[in-house]
Order: sequence, then structure tokens, then C-alpha cells
Amino acid sequence: MTQPYHHGALRAALLAAAEAILDRDGIGALTLRATAREAGVSHAAPTHHFGDITGLLTELAASGFIRFRANLQAELATAGPEAQSRLVALGRGYVAFARAYPGLFQLMFRSERLDWSSPALSMAGEAAFALLTEDEPDAGSQSASHGFQTLVLAMTRWSLVHGLSTLLIDGRVGALMDKVEGADMERLIEGVLSGLAPSAPRIS
Repeated sequence: MTQPYHHGALRAALLAAAEAILDRDGIGALTLRATAREAGVSHAAPTHHFGDITGLLTELAASGFIRFRANLQAELATAGPEAQSRLVALGRGYVAFARAYPGLFQLMFRSERLDWSSPALSMAGEAAFALLTEDEPDAGSQSASHGFQTLVLAMTRWSLVHGLSTLLIDGRVGALMDKVEGADMERLIEGVLSGLAPSAPRIS
């Protein structure tokens, strides 16, 4: 039986249904028909709102990046003013999001399944990525040298937190910890995140 929804509520319901399938059954099970069935609406509804499966996945990833950025900002709000404290808070928020929403997190970085020409996705992704260099004093500079140094800084930080997040949700870290007596997951995560540097080495 299909459910009656207001137009805007139906779009949100379809995205929620898609995320539920993603979390429960994986991306391979996520289709337009499965999403309609999960939401209890007609099979035509997802096509009307998203066009095709790429459109649905792209919108779901965009909503994920918006929540992801909010998660990072919430952690930043608890940090002290020191650059290192804020970086560790960012890393903590990044890892926490990945662990809480592993299916969505993995989708957000599946470039081959997403349409990055979508304004909603590109803007949401860039806004979240910008937090990785929010401490840069000249973030508005348009010089080529500054732009490259900012890219190095962002990639250095991103590599650490994304690599740690991926290892955690893949179960690789847990397997290693089982071999170390007394190992504590949260202490391990904090120890790794303490490696986030306030600045990147200058590249000539």
C-alpha cells in the first residue's frame, strides 16, 4: 500500500528509505524500485524526484556531506582555541561520522557512482572539505603558491583521517587490536589523531 506524502516530505522519505537500504543491505541492493518499496510509494516516485539511480545516489551523498559538515562543526564547538585541539576535534568528528554511518560514508566517496557536476553535491562536498583548512590565515588568497600549499595541507590531513576511518569501518583496526593485550580503541583513535599537524611542510 502506498503512503500519502506531501511533495517535499516524499523526497525526504525516499532519501531516508535509500539510506536504510544502504545501511542494511549495501549499495548493491540500492535501486529505484527497492527505494520505492522501502518507502511504501509507487515505483514511479523515485524516478520523478531523482531521474535515475545516479541522481538518487548523488542526492543521498549530498545530504550526507551536509550532515558530515554539521558533525565536524559540532566537534569544533567543543574544542579549545588552540590549532591542535581544533584539528583533533575535526578528526574526531570525521571518524565518528564514518563509524556511525559506514554505508553513507563509503557512498560519499564513491566517485564512479556519483554525479559531481551536481551543484548540490559539489557545494556540500567543498564546504565540508574546507573545514580541513579552516585555520589557514590566508584562506581567501588566490595566489597559485598559496593554493598549492593549502592543497598539500588539506590532503595531508585528509589522508590521515580518511585512512583511519576506512580502516576502522573495514574492521582492519579491530583485527590488529585483538593481537595487542590491553589495547583500547578510543585511546588508539586519539593517539592517531594527535598526529594531525597544524601546518604542512612548505613545498618550494
